[in-house]
Amino acid sequence: MIRRRRDTDLDACVAVLAQVHTHSGYPHHWPDDPPGWLTPAGLSAAWVAEADGRIVGHAALCGNEVSRLYVDPAARGTGLGLRLLRTVEEEAAARGLAPVLEVQSTNTDAIALYERRGWVRRRTEQQDWGRGAVVTVHHYEAVARSAH
Repeated sequence: MIRRRRDTDLDACVAVLAQVHTHSGYPHHWPDDPPGWLTPAGLSAAWVAEADGRIVGHAALCGNEVSRLYVDPAARGTGLGLRLLRTVEEEAAARGLAPVLEVQSTNTDAIALYERRGWVRRRTEQQDWGRGAVVTVHHYEAVARSAH
């Protein structure tokens, strides 16, 4: 089930984020304030994915940017990442926005999801993420979808 995130969900979201960070290295640097990282300036909306009554995924929309999208490693391959992505796309479309996102080039599972969904890579660049980390980042844009 995908639903809007509530403030009371943040501890569970941080716990899943810690699992993702350990498994996949996302986010690249563990944030000093994980609940704050999940609630960035410009946050328009956020959602969680639940399975068997527990939170196993998260996604956010910040302006037109898809952000903070992750799924518990134990729940990957179940379609929750796709469902979260679709939810954010639909919200962006309802707001008249063309969604975009950035993804680290080493995050091949996420890149595969975006490209299967039809997102188009617009550019690639090197970004300095501090602490000596220069990271290759791909910028994607969603393709316009017709309503059925």
